[in-house]
Amino acid sequence: MSGFDEGGVYYSDQQFVSAGAAADEAALPSRAQALSKFGEFIRTFQIDPKSGAFPYADQLARRKDSLRVDIGHLSHPVYGAPELATALVDNPAEYLPIFEQAARQESQRIQNLMEDGSDPEVKEVQVMLFKSETSRSRVPHVSMRDIKPEAYVSKLVIVPGIITAASRPKHKATYLTIQCKECKATKRIACRPGVGGAMIPRMCDAAALPGQSNQCGTDPYIVLADKSECVDQQTLKMQERPEDVPTGDLPRSMMCLVDRRLVGSVSPGTRVTAVGILSIFQGKDGGGNQRDKAGAVAIRQPYLRVIGFQEDVLNGDTARRPTFSLEEEVEFKEFAAQPGAMERIFARIAPQIFGSPDIKKAIASLLFGGARKRMPDGTYRRGDINVLLLGDPSTAKSQFLKFTSKTAPIAVYTSGKGSSAAGLTASVIRTISIAKAGITTMLRSRTSVLAAANPPSGRYDDLKSAQENIDLQSTILSRFDLIFIVKDERSVERDMQIARHVLDVHRLAGAQPEADEEEKREEAFLKRYIEYCRQSCSPRITDSAAKLLANEYVELRAESKRAASADGSDIPAIPVTVRQLEAVIRIAESLAKMNLQTVATEAHVRQALELFKISTMDAVKSGLMDVAVFTDEQRQEIHRVEEQIKRRVAIGSFVSERKLVDELVRVGFNENLVRKGLMFLQTTGDFEYRRERRLVHRMK
Repeated sequence: MSGFDEGGVYYSDQQFVSAGAAADEAALPSRAQALSKFGEFIRTFQIDPKSGAFPYADQLARRKDSLRVDIGHLSHPVYGAPELATALVDNPAEYLPIFEQAARQESQRIQNLMEDGSDPEVKEVQVMLFKSETSRSRVPHVSMRDIKPEAYVSKLVIVPGIITAASRPKHKATYLTIQCKECKATKRIACRPGVGGAMIPRMCDAAALPGQSNQCGTDPYIVLADKSECVDQQTLKMQERPEDVPTGDLPRSMMCLVDRRLVGSVSPGTRVTAVGILSIFQGKDGGGNQRDKAGAVAIRQPYLRVIGFQEDVLNGDTARRPTFSLEEEVEFKEFAAQPGAMERIFARIAPQIFGSPDIKKAIASLLFGGARKRMPDGTYRRGDINVLLLGDPSTAKSQFLKFTSKTAPIAVYTSGKGSSAAGLTASVIRTISIAKAGITTMLRSRTSVLAAANPPSGRYDDLKSAQENIDLQSTILSRFDLIFIVKDERSVERDMQIARHVLDVHRLAGAQPEADEEEKREEAFLKRYIEYCRQSCSPRITDSAAKLLANEYVELRAESKRAASADGSDIPAIPVTVRQLEAVIRIAESLAKMNLQTVATEAHVRQALELFKISTMDAVKSGLMDVAVFTDEQRQEIHRVEEQIKRRVAIGSFVSERKLVDELVRVGFNENLVRKGLMFLQTTGDFEYRRERRLVHRMK
């Protein structure tokens, strides 16, 4: 996005007036009227007159420099000021400063009363707007795909999304003090908000001496930085929510600007509903400006000048620990103590998806996570679990991703080329910076990754080796704790079960309100329970479980080596290393965390090992051809291939693998079947395979 990355930023004067704007301006309150009514609203508004509380006046009494206002309260027909709400929606750039001026005056008045006659100065008050779920207002609620510049530019809008990136805070000038280099005359000019700047005069307008002309020349002004006024400003990148992205499309994103006390209020990964002014700026496309026939810059890009986030987002900063009521804690502990609590959690993972119980267990483990550990040397061992789903299309991989992004406390959903391997290959901690593509930034690496992909050929090919099907570097694969090969199994009974399940989901959608409400309550409970377990429980593996795991790890390594030899390779496509040992530890800890247990026992380790073998170890051995997956014709063809190889290679001689395959292909055999036949002969010991020379040796 132009403007988000470091580089030149251009601004727009936003001199766009709709057809009926002149007529509408006459109906809007004047500046003096608006200032008086805004002040009255702050002083007198009450949600419940019986309570005697004045929420906005009380806010200014507690914190004199900021005021959070529900835009729906302004629209209230009895206690609010609907004409002010209309003015803010239609012309926020003009009426928001008036609102802030009224808030500053009221804050000054309240501080004077509280300080017993003293006169504490209130320089400014930032008004931050939001819309609660219960309030009503005429502010349009717009998705990123529905934003139309001709309808919403310079208007107040509400846009939901997920913050995916945040720039470093910068200083934005609000007022510049300029001085003429010749006559030393000074002048104070205002800067436009957002990415807007200030137009510095090219000629000095100071009064010349009588009878003399101005001799200051062209462009005489310089900026006096020490006498200028600045505020903090930050650029955010907001992406569409997963549920708003149509199937098959990439998520859209837009640039957002926040300033003053909104800077640093949200972190990447936070789901927000932003209230802001839709603005535009002149941007670049590629290497230079695109200009129309008249020579004017034709590229104008939209951005959102945010003036408030939702209440729960602003107060629930993702950097702080979530809070739980006493009733919630009691409910969570009772749930964890019940028999079969873990199975109930597994059942709540993507209930709309039929089958795949092992994948659901893996996703549950990912959501709960293991225990993060700090080593004596100051380094950390991650507790986050990464899972890879690879296989045939139409096996619910994307649905698992969307369920996880909706259920996880903080999540970012991305697809296609929008994702990068850098997040998996880079291991960083605080004090570490990364420079890439001219951007230097600070990163926090604590995250879990749930990835889904199709094989290079589109479908998983049983006639190819694991390396050919997965086609990912071992440096990437080793960072996934669990790897699932997802196949579209051909079974009449299973197909009938899936068909019935899918039809029931579509047939009963919305037809059972009570069942739908129960499902929503279970989703909300699961999300809060995950947050509670992650915060309050950090289990460690017991000594007996550690001994069991050590013995099993040695056996897993040997099994991986045997699978690699049978696949005709010295190195397995998915190597089993110490990282996989740590993966099993994290899975065992996450299983213990589901029951709020402080230790991971042998039972948890056995469950983790079973899940690891079903997923990653099956993927390790997926290069071995299982005769059961082939038809009779394929098995007969492979048998003929084996006979031809035995005739071609004499006992004790060496033959190049490539040459042998090419010869058999020329006489009409399928290349994949030739390689599988050669693999079978190597597995049974008839051939010795030398990787460095790529030769096969016919044994005696």
